[in-house]
Amino acid sequence: MTDYTMTDTRMAEPKQFDVGCTIEVSHTFESLHAHVTLDGDIKIRPGDEVVVHGEPIKVPYGEVQTFRRVATVKRAGWLEQIWTKISGRAEFMELLEFSFSERMKL
Repeated sequence: MTDYTMTDTRMAEPKQFDVGCTIEVSHTFESLHAHVTLDGDIKIRPGDEVVVHGEPIKVPYGEVQTFRRVATVKRAGWLEQIWTKISGRAEFMELLEFSFSERMKL
């Protein structure tokens, strides 16, 4: 039995589903990143969780590699979405640094 949740368009969709994805990993001097692109037109909303399955990926220094995997998307309920939006804004403010001291020369 599949559990369903209501979306903004009021249509039922599965709370959890598997989807194919492409992973690009760069381990170069210019960039160190990993990007996951889900197949199809899947929108990830606040509070949703994406878990990519498979063996750990190791890319040697100086290379950029692309992999295909399966990912599980777990949809957040409406309460989780609201909590994520509120707490995300509060945590964003922690990243800002304000200084009211006079300029100093080093």
